[in-house]
Amino acid sequence: MSENNSNPDTKNRRNFLTVATTAVGAVGVGAVVWPVISQMNPDSSVKALASIEVDLSKIKEGQEITVLWRGKPVFVKRRTKEEITSAEKVDLKELKDPQPDNKRVKKSEWLVLVGVCTHLGCVPISGKGDYGGWFCPCHGSHYDSSGRIRKGPAPTNLEVPTYEFVGDNKIKLG
Repeated sequence: MSENNSNPDTKNRRNFLTVATTAVGAVGVGAVVWPVISQMNPDSSVKALASIEVDLSKIKEGQEITVLWRGKPVFVKRRTKEEITSAEKVDLKELKDPQPDNKRVKKSEWLVLVGVCTHLGCVPISGKGDYGGWFCPCHGSHYDSSGRIRKGPAPTNLEVPTYEFVGDNKIKLG
């Protein structure tokens, strides 16, 4: 007996079974893969830290606070006139990572930095070191009052995070 391949009913049935099997397989693969992909998204606590607001009204001249943002310390410092003048007068030729002070701040009075040493990720200590900024005791990196690396093994300046002023006394990180 020979099968008649030219029968339109046989061809339609075969095409239908092929399409139906492919569709069910695709839905099955999607049902298995979706939870795996979905669990890779950050949870709500991480999303909440994506941006935070910081009240500046209680920070006095010369004071610094540390806030936690995206799991990292962020230094928010209200600089004195002397610190601003000192940071602005630095000869850029003396710096490993030359960057003028005015490119690191939005308002000269306020300095906002990620408080993580660019050498090996330690947290520098404020008000210590040879340049009136921060000192990383782990390996001896010295940063100035603008967060620029001046001495030690750190290759780059302390990072300036993305932030904006959302009023006279408030900034938004992120």
